[in-house]
Amino acid sequence: MNSDDLLAPLDLAFWNIESDRHPMHLGALGVFTAGSPAAGAHAADLLAARAAAVPGLRMRIRNVWRPPDLRQPLAFGGAAREPAPDFDPLDHVRLHAPTADFQAEAGRLMERPLERGRPPWEAHVLPGEDGVSFAVLFKFHHALADGLRALTLAAAVLDPTDLPASRPRPPEPPRRVLPDVRELPDLVRGALSDVGRALDIGASVALSTLGVRSSPALTSEPSGTRRTAGVVLDLDDVHRIRKAVGGTVNDVLIAVVAGALRRWLDERGDGSDGVAPRALIPVSKRRPRTAHPQGNRLSGYLTRLPVDDPDPVGRLETVRTAMDRNKDAGPNRGAGAVALLADHVPALGHRLGGPLVSQAARLWFDILVTSVPLPGLGLKLGGNALTEVFPFAPLAAGQSLAVAVSTYRGRVHYGLVADAAAVPDLDRFAQAVADELETLIKACVP
Repeated sequence: MNSDDLLAPLDLAFWNIESDRHPMHLGALGVFTAGSPAAGAHAADLLAARAAAVPGLRMRIRNVWRPPDLRQPLAFGGAAREPAPDFDPLDHVRLHAPTADFQAEAGRLMERPLERGRPPWEAHVLPGEDGVSFAVLFKFHHALADGLRALTLAAAVLDPTDLPASRPRPPEPPRRVLPDVRELPDLVRGALSDVGRALDIGASVALSTLGVRSSPALTSEPSGTRRTAGVVLDLDDVHRIRKAVGGTVNDVLIAVVAGALRRWLDERGDGSDGVAPRALIPVSKRRPRTAHPQGNRLSGYLTRLPVDDPDPVGRLETVRTAMDRNKDAGPNRGAGAVALLADHVPALGHRLGGPLVSQAARLWFDILVTSVPLPGLGLKLGGNALTEVFPFAPLAAGQSLAVAVSTYRGRVHYGLVADAAAVPDLDRFAQAVADELETLIKACVP
């Protein structure tokens, strides 16, 4: 097994913390126009045919019990990607019966773990009962792809687009099995720096738990069920608020989540007084092309959402200040950077400690709010235009709700995933997101 095929430490962690009730796959529900009632069936045929030609979709994950060489001394007990010898795209692309509710079907499909013995991805084609639209739900295991990599794989089975030509890669220097002795002082300093960073992150995590006031609505005993919902907002409205108050588009989108939580908690009678849940805002730290192993490397910002503040402008200012503070400190420090510690855990430690780590998520943060990049180009499948796309994030153990956000073609798409038993009223939270944007416009824009 080539060392280049090994899972990166964080990918290995995602692979090992998964359970039947907490699958670790990403999702994206794309809604397309349908030129005819048969457009959905034609789309399924296209996806299966194109998937056969995408090498990344042929990769399965298997355990590795021997370190492949001295460059990977801690790889014992890890896992690696390898081509599946019996790959059949028809096992991964499924055409469903027509439905009137794409989100209801997506929720049921998101709760099903991917089969671990095969390449861990699926595409579900959902024809609309109206005959003028269909949807495709893509599922990719987080160990196979992060949000950007999942987008690349999904785009490979959509209609070809005129993407900008990629820059040629510079030649990679040959890698040594052992380091040059002249580099040892730098390596020692780097190791000491890593230890210091780990201690800093650990202390920040401990401090982040002090004075935490969340809501029982955001935590639950896992039922293994899922419900999804989507909200579409006008990006121009978000920019109007940003220009009036300052900050970034992301600040506004996070503040909308805080305000929506306040509305939702008050409407369901849970109350928002004193509630300031910790939101984890992931930050991608993609490995350089010369890094080995390749794969996910994430950090994050941990931000208290000012749900208890009744003033919408005050909530936005609080979010903006907190995010500015996080950015000034950088993604390598603070409680949100816990995922970076995965690089310093031996592979066998991830395997043995995965179940314990999965249960610790609720001690670290209360809700995930993540942004998934999308291209500005109009995407199509079988000539049918993609009109909406809702990203879905994995739901951590003990947590009831996760929020993912994408912008596409001048609109903001919120993809919401919830434990269906704990949050039967997810549609009310979705409405609260839309209502909160209107409140911010009235409060901020003259």
